[in-house]
Amino acid sequence: MTRPDLSLEEVLPEPLAGVDEVGRGPLAGPVVAAAVILDRTNIPNGINDSKAVPEKRREALALRIRESAMVGVGLASPQEIDRLNIHRATLLAMARAVEALPVPPAFALVDGRFAPELGCPARAVVRGDSRSLSIAAASVVAKVARDRIMAAAAVEDSRFGWDRNKGYPTPAHLTALARFGPSPLHRRSFGPVRAMLSGAPLSSPF
Repeated sequence: MTRPDLSLEEVLPEPLAGVDEVGRGPLAGPVVAAAVILDRTNIPNGINDSKAVPEKRREALALRIRESAMVGVGLASPQEIDRLNIHRATLLAMARAVEALPVPPAFALVDGRFAPELGCPARAVVRGDSRSLSIAAASVVAKVARDRIMAAAAVEDSRFGWDRNKGYPTPAHLTALARFGPSPLHRRSFGPVRAMLSGAPLSSPF
């Protein structure tokens, strides 16, 4: 399995931001993006695609990234997702993350097939979190930030188990949705929530 490195960054201008998001698929909660400008002389060990890093290690790694790099985080709310659609809301969250950086980047590497308007040149990189250290660092920061948002939401409303499912359509989450109906954190444009509101049986997530 390949690990991300700096081969993409090395031929591009600095400061360079890696940008990634988490939370496209859940039925509830925001989509969260992070932008990270690494200090190439002080890169924490163990940076990888957030999905390949265990939770406890991911939390510690996110802290080390925040201590050594410049970081911006942005999100789009469930209401914005419903209004814009998930694709456009994701690009909005990415743009907000870049805007939240303490300095404007000269270039951005963005995970995926599409890059938002960022005020600087940008390149979309398919599977970028497994190719670019900057994007992988952003994926770790974004994942930890979103998980904390969902854990905090679970403290306020324990019915849906968001600290465990992070808003994804697990059987327990769908059962709670059918029992209690959607909360303000639910995305009403997503299939199961839309189906519940229309009275249809809950089945597929989309």
